[in-house]
Amino acid sequence: MSKNKKRFMRTTPDAGPGALAGANARFDFNPDYTDVKKDLRRIGLLAGFFILVLVGLSFFLR
Repeated sequence: MSKNKKRFMRTTPDAGPGALAGANARFDFNPDYTDVKKDLRRIGLLAGFFILVLVGLSFFLR
């Protein structure tokens, strides 16, 4: 039989009353998504163009 080993649990010190004050502080989160919008628009246009090319080729190659 193997010996049972005690496992030591790590504990963190208790947080004081002011520890959560920083978490509740209000801050402005205003990300700029203009580049993301441009990229998504470009992806959509390219996808639409390629779908139209494939549909056109399917009629042309029949």
